[in-house]
Amino acid sequence: MVEKVIPIRLDEGKGLTPSIPGQLVAANTSTKDSRGRPLRDLRISVTDRCNFRCTYCMPKEIFDKDYPYLSHNELLSFEEITRLTNIFASLGVEKIRLTGGEPLLRKNLEVLIEMLAKIRTTANQPLDLTLTTNGSILRKKAAALKAAGLQRLTISLDGLNDDTFKKMNDVDFPVTDVLDGIAAAQEAGFTNLKVNMVVKKGTNDQEIIGMAEHFKGSGVTLRFIEFMDVGSSNGWDMSQVLPSQEVANRINAVFPIEPIEANYPGEVAQRWRYVDGSGEIGFISSVTQTFCHECTRARISTDGQLYLCLFANEGFDFKTLLRSDRSDLEIANAIMSTWSGRNDHYSEIRGSNTAGSKSSRKVEMSYIGG
Repeated sequence: MVEKVIPIRLDEGKGLTPSIPGQLVAANTSTKDSRGRPLRDLRISVTDRCNFRCTYCMPKEIFDKDYPYLSHNELLSFEEITRLTNIFASLGVEKIRLTGGEPLLRKNLEVLIEMLAKIRTTANQPLDLTLTTNGSILRKKAAALKAAGLQRLTISLDGLNDDTFKKMNDVDFPVTDVLDGIAAAQEAGFTNLKVNMVVKKGTNDQEIIGMAEHFKGSGVTLRFIEFMDVGSSNGWDMSQVLPSQEVANRINAVFPIEPIEANYPGEVAQRWRYVDGSGEIGFISSVTQTFCHECTRARISTDGQLYLCLFANEGFDFKTLLRSDRSDLEIANAIMSTWSGRNDHYSEIRGSNTAGSKSSRKVEMSYIGG
């Protein structure tokens, strides 16, 4: 049985203290990590709460009714998130993804989106502002999100069959609620919608063709994600991973597909399209086809820790800096110093079993998003 772990709560420590160089330099976009990777993407978790209990993210036996979620004071405020995003933008970040938990559970989230939509990149362009959601309450929120300035949406959906879907999310939410949320997003004017399906071998892989058929020709890009060993509570095992190549082979046997070029360097998903021109699909293959060498992403946890990798086991405490008298320039230098020391490449060195010991525990995905 997996013991309850709360990897980044304040009562277990505030994380590593970021280093502020004695000699400050102007914020710039040229900082690269030890592997030559620039900083271009930032994922911000706005809540550690979720109304699903997906077995690969927040298993019910750990995240139960007694689970001690972060208090409101432990969360970064909208003003703190906006200030930090402004600083990251001055360092070359161009894309912001809001995550959770389930980000739409954060009260008045559209207010934060409106604040972030005003930020400009170093090229004086709007940020690429996007959000990942399970879609269960998207019908209620889609219009307000669009009006606030959100540009893109990604919806998680692990199957079309209610029994399979409920087996994955482990609560009594029907598929129709998520499909209705997708429809609401389209009605609100969102284009380039993406749907992410985590494929867990033996659990929902029988849904692959049905999902492809449903979204083929819909204008929605379906992406298949290999079941990953994120966090330390999901009981991950390599035998549950269905390689993306096998998923592609299954689809190609029914609906012929062909690979296409990436939209930009470091794009997570490998892009494919249907040969008949009826749309695009993608594959995110962190287990079998690693992309560490191109990773330009940093992550801010719900309580203001900077994580340099989805599979990290410790973060850097930027909330304390935000709540001190440190200037934006000092915080920018701390980010540059932290990023320049980054050497993370977990997926390239992953073992066949990552349950691990306590010393190897990784931060839970519900704190830093996907």
